Amino acid sequence: MSTLDFGIVIAYLAALTLVGFMKRHSGEVRAGDFIVGGRVTSLPAFVATLVATWYGGILGVGEFSYQYGLSNWFVFGLPYYIAAFLFAFLLAKKARESELISIPDRLTQAYGEKAALVGSFMVFIVAVPASYVLMIGVLFQILFGWSLVVGVLVGSLFSVIYLYSGGFRSVVRTDILHFSLMFAGFITLFAVLYFSYGGWDFIASHVPAQSLTWHGGNSFWYIAIWYIIALQTLIDPGFFQRCYAAKTPAVAKWGIIVSVACWVLFDFLTTSCGIYARAILPNLADPSTSYPALAAKVLPVGLIGLFAVALLATVISTLESYAFLAGATVGNDIMPRLTTVKPGQVTFYTRIGITLSLFISIALALFFQSVVNIWHALGSIATPTLLVPVLTTFVGRRRMPERWAIVSMTGSGVVSLVWYLSKYFSADGDYWLGLEPILPGILLSVILYAVSGRRNV
Repeated sequence: MSTLDFGIVIAYLAALTLVGFMKRHSGEVRAGDFIVGGRVTSLPAFVATLVATWYGGILGVGEFSYQYGLSNWFVFGLPYYIAAFLFAFLLAKKARESELISIPDRLTQAYGEKAALVGSFMVFIVAVPASYVLMIGVLFQILFGWSLVVGVLVGSLFSVIYLYSGGFRSVVRTDILHFSLMFAGFITLFAVLYFSYGGWDFIASHVPAQSLTWHGGNSFWYIAIWYIIALQTLIDPGFFQRCYAAKTPAVAKWGIIVSVACWVLFDFLTTSCGIYARAILPNLADPSTSYPALAAKVLPVGLIGLFAVALLATVISTLESYAFLAGATVGNDIMPRLTTVKPGQVTFYTRIGITLSLFISIALALFFQSVVNIWHALGSIATPTLLVPVLTTFVGRRRMPERWAIVSMTGSGVVSLVWYLSKYFSADGDYWLGLEPILPGILLSVILYAVSGRRNV
């Protein structure tokens, strides 16, 4: 990178901090203002913050697109569009009409405080932004030549420092900036690639044939399991928070639908650029660096800086959102159910929760050192715990008694965790019975719901 490119990156970080600290909260703040921004989020702001938040795994997308080509769309695109549409039509309006703040608040209504406390810990696990902490560390490592540990620490600090004073409103303001930058960077890269190298004919003649197939060389069952993991969307705290913060129920529903259209466009850009990387840099040692390496190869001075900012914006937008969600879960859901918390203390404990989530994320990031592996591990364990208990509070009239809901959440989580760990102890390095850990957890949860569910009058 040139001095100009570094200047663009530093200008972005400065602008991010400035925008994040605008209109700071001072003194005691109501939980509804700090966590859901007073429920005044408009449709454009809703789309910008949801689109930017839900696409933080950019290096993982680059890695997968480089290795498996078009299959990226069938693994990390289509299943999540389907899940998002399900959320829009089944849950979005109901969530906004409930006037709640979090998923555990809904669990309290349906099952009681003890079940909500168990659910709060599960939501915290879902929200911990470990994979995005790893990605921001890798990006800072690439851009500045720092060690991964230093990159993780500095990148995380820039991603969350303004959340302590601005809360959800800081998230929305910075996400509007991030939304613009992530599209600007990838549109620029794609345009340069297309006009410099050509389109389909160039790609088809320079990548392995399987890169242009729907499976990319992966098995049907490997791809199918991601369609189940994508159901995590239905219990994603980011989706619920945006719906709770929407100005109206209609904004919540249509905001998700418009967001899907934006994700389709962005997936086209990212998947195409990943395949171009395979064509232009066929012997790349580390596929997770495919986007930065490609930009360094084909972009001129200045545009490299713009694309670096696009990568940072894509990751930071998600890291900040999930760190804030994890913090809000501690402040609004866990601590008030463990001890007496005055209304003004919710923001204090939320700030403590943000810090705690970063410490845990840093530890997980340095342990796994693989974005896709972190997604797979946390998604496989957390999704079974909450999917059935949360979904059935909005859909249908059958409810589990509180003790059954607690058994369902803890039991399915433990089963999936043990199943996940089984590969580390088996002789062939595979899961028990060859089953992905998410499956037995969900199966147990469904069975417990079928056995215990009673009609809610």
